[in-house]
Amino acid sequence: MKRLIGTGVALVTPFTTNNTIDFDALEQLVNYQIENGMNYLVVLGTTGETATLSKQEQHQVKDKIIAVNRDRLPLVIGIGGNNTQTIVEELKSSDLSDYSAVLSVSPYYNKPSQRGIYEHFKAVSKASPLPIILYNVPSRTGSNMLPKTVIQLANDFENIIAIKEAAGDFEQILELINNKPADFMVISGEDKLALPLTLAGGSGVISVIGQAFPKAFTQVIELGLAGKSKKAFDLFYKLMPSIDLIFAEGNPAGIKAMLKKLNICKGYVRLPLVEVTTELQQKINTFVDKFKN
Repeated sequence: MKRLIGTGVALVTPFTTNNTIDFDALEQLVNYQIENGMNYLVVLGTTGETATLSKQEQHQVKDKIIAVNRDRLPLVIGIGGNNTQTIVEELKSSDLSDYSAVLSVSPYYNKPSQRGIYEHFKAVSKASPLPIILYNVPSRTGSNMLPKTVIQLANDFENIIAIKEAAGDFEQILELINNKPADFMVISGEDKLALPLTLAGGSGVISVIGQAFPKAFTQVIELGLAGKSKKAFDLFYKLMPSIDLIFAEGNPAGIKAMLKKLNICKGYVRLPLVEVTTELQQKINTFVDKFKN
């Protein structure tokens, strides 16, 4: 799992003007990540608008990314939800041979107790043929997977190898890093906390902004992993305003607006999401122009 140390990116799903998947743009996006130093790719995560894709479209996206990637980077597949049995059945029935790990979000909407979260991932662990990265994102799920629960899962199940932590609580991050098993990875799920988390002993980030600036953001994390904090922060501070911009009107509308400016894909998103305002697009365009020059 050392291949998953560093910077991963949660890929968007590009769309055309008529709301279909833009496979040419998806190919360009994947190659852009690979050619600019990205360490691994996350397929069908939240940023990919997976909830709005049909099962057929999800298979098409997976097939396209696998074909373009050609085993050049490790792939992580998003398989999670709030119906434990459905996730178990998907893990058992899916061909996961092209992936290095599964990213599985803590159950959302149901708001399970810590015991319920533990039992959910116990079932996921037993069903999964691949290592599992837990995903804690309380702002979306409605419940926080506490460090005690994470550490218990990490100790009890060998194939639970990491957590993507996006609670926005640095004290919680430090508790995870301090108490985790030696080989368990704590991965940032928030771009702004990625460098501090890495310097504190974490394993990097699954990034959104890294999708627009893969070369720069992977360099930030590489410097952090090497303990070169001053150089890392010097570069990070140049990138930091872009993080606020891409989340100002929601994800992935913001990152798609930035990728639009970079001529990688269009800014289209599917309802209930909407494209960013003209005002925000202009701010994003200005940042990209300044950063590139």
